[in-house]
Amino acid sequence: MNDNNVNMEERTAPEKEIIRQRVEKLERLRKESKFDPYVIDKWDKEHKLSFVHEHFSHLGPDEMDETATIKTAGRVMTIRKHGRASFAHLEDDSERLQLYFQLNSLGEEEYEWFKRWVDTGDFLGIVGHPFRTKRGELSLLVTDFKLLSKALRPLPEKWHGLKDTEVRYRQRYLDLIANPEVREAFRKRAKIIKTFREVLESHGTLEVETPMLSPIAGGAIARPFITYHNALGINLYLRIATELYLKRLVVGMYERVYEIGKNFRNEGIDSMHNPEFTAMEVYWAYANYEDMMNLTEEIIVACADAMGSRQLPYGDYMINYEPPFRRAAMVELVKEHCGIDFLTVTDEEARKLAKEGGLEVRGDEGRLLIMTEFFDNFVEDKLIQPTFVLGYPVEVSPLAKRDPDNPDFTRRFELFICGAEVANAFSELNDPLDQKERFLDQLRKKEAGDEEAHAFDEDYIVALEHGLPPTGGLGIGIDRLTMFLTNSSSIRDVILFPTMRPKE
Repeated sequence: MNDNNVNMEERTAPEKEIIRQRVEKLERLRKESKFDPYVIDKWDKEHKLSFVHEHFSHLGPDEMDETATIKTAGRVMTIRKHGRASFAHLEDDSERLQLYFQLNSLGEEEYEWFKRWVDTGDFLGIVGHPFRTKRGELSLLVTDFKLLSKALRPLPEKWHGLKDTEVRYRQRYLDLIANPEVREAFRKRAKIIKTFREVLESHGTLEVETPMLSPIAGGAIARPFITYHNALGINLYLRIATELYLKRLVVGMYERVYEIGKNFRNEGIDSMHNPEFTAMEVYWAYANYEDMMNLTEEIIVACADAMGSRQLPYGDYMINYEPPFRRAAMVELVKEHCGIDFLTVTDEEARKLAKEGGLEVRGDEGRLLIMTEFFDNFVEDKLIQPTFVLGYPVEVSPLAKRDPDNPDFTRRFELFICGAEVANAFSELNDPLDQKERFLDQLRKKEAGDEEAHAFDEDYIVALEHGLPPTGGLGIGIDRLTMFLTNSSSIRDVILFPTMRPKE
C-alpha cells in the first residue's frame, strides 16, 4: 500500500504527512503484528456509552464498580499516551467517555500494543469497569480492547475545525464527527417526523407511497426536473408534489391517506430552499380546510412538545407554539401592513399602486392577483409568530374549492412562521368541470411562457369525473418546520446531504 491509495487532494502539508505516516503504520501493523483491522466484521456491543453515564454517575472520586463489566465500542477522539498509563476519550452516537489504559490491568504486551498502534479516529471495542477518577471524571478502566477499524485521516477538528459551512455540507460525515450538536439536530428531525406519523395515525390515516417519476409534473405550481426514460422513449418528471396521486386514492375509496417523502423543484437555492426537500401531504374525505387547520395546529404543537417546550427560540425571536394560532385573511393582513384594501380598489388602481410600490405587473393583472404580490413582498416576512393566512384568490389556487360566499376566493390557507410558509391546505376542488377550466387557464399561461404554470392532467380529470367526496388536503414542509423547531438558520442545516454545486 502507498500514498496513491489515499486521495490527498486539497490537504494541508501537515495532514498529508499524517496520512502518509498512518498508511505506513497500517502496513507495519499488518506485517509485524499479523493483524488487519479491516478483517474484523463484528463486535458484540452490549452497552452504549450513555448507559455508563446513566447507571454509574453515583460513583464517588477514586471509586470503582468491579462487579460491573461494560462491553462497548466507539471512535477514539483523543489520546494522551504516557509511560505506564494512558487516557483516551471514546465517543459513540450517544455520549463521550474517558478510557483509562493501565499497564497493570492490561499486561505489558497488550498495553504496549495499544500505545504503538492505536490513533485518534480509530474505532475500538472496549471491555472495562466503570470508575471515577480522583479528579472526578467518570471513566472506564480498560481490561480488554480490540482495534475494529483504522482511520487513515486525522479527525477534522485537528486541522481545519469545521466552521467552514462548505465543508460541513459537502462532507457531512466530518460535520457529524466534529460537532455532536449537529448529530443532535438530526435526532430531533427524526423525532419530528415520528411525531407526524403518530398524530396522523391516531386519526386513522393510512401511510402510502406514490410515484416519484410521472409523465406530468402536477400538484403544485413549480418548475420541474426532467429526465428521460430510454425503454419508453418519453420524458418523465421528478414529482413536485404528491397531491394528485393522493387524491386519486381518495377517489379509490381510501378515506384518509398521507405520504412523507421527497419532492423536487428546479428552482433557486437559498437559506429556505433546497431543490430536493421533504414534505408531508395528507387528505381526509368528508373534511374541509378548517379541519386541516386544526390538524396542522395539532401536529405542530405535538412537534414542539417533542422538542420539550411550546416556547422555542429562532434567531432573535421566541416563537410561541401555544394554540390557538392567529387566523387572518390575506385581505386583512395586506390592509394591516400596507394600508390598502384591495376589495375597494379597481384593477387599474391596483396596477398603479403596484408600480408605485416598485412591483412589476402586466397590463392585464387584476387587483386580487396584485394583492398577492403585495402580500408576498411586503407582508409575509412580518408574520413571525404562527399565523394562518386565509382567503387566497382563485388565480393562484388552481386546485382549491371556491368560497361559496365569494367565488373570487378559495377555501385555502397557508401557515407562516418566522416569515416563511410552512403549510398549505385547501378544501379540495372536486368539481371536474371547474377543475378542467382551471387547468386550461394554467395551460394558457404555460403556452404564454410561464414555466411554473400547472400542467393539464387529463387522467386526473377522469378520476374526478368518477367522483371525489368533499376532501380536505394539507401539505407541510418538514425541512422548514425542523429549521424553526431546532433554531437552525439554514435549510442545509437540517438536510443531511443538501444539494451542492460540484467542485471544479
